[in-house]
Amino acid sequence: MALQTDCRTCGLGGDVPQHPRKFTRVKPAGLVSRQAKIITDPRAPVIPCTLIDYSPGGACVDLGGQVKIPDRFELLHVNTKKRCRIAWKRGTRVGVVF
Repeated sequence: MALQTDCRTCGLGGDVPQHPRKFTRVKPAGLVSRQAKIITDPRAPVIPCTLIDYSPGGACVDLGGQVKIPDRFELLHVNTKKRCRIAWKRGTRVGVVF
């Protein structure tokens, strides 16, 4: 069985820049809604973002610009709100763990 090592496995097509994965997924997550929101503070405005990849333990989020976010925040995706911690940053993309 060949290991897939890029973001093309999430089925988003060519509109998202392809970055090679450092590690492969143990369980592929399949297709998910791409729209999400970052909540940094109950009184602060939400930050819209694009969900690139989602798994039970974490996610890859594209901020779309150089937006400063704290190391800990809440990610709202569909009807699920998860408390997150930033694991890595690469350009406009951020990897978070739940």
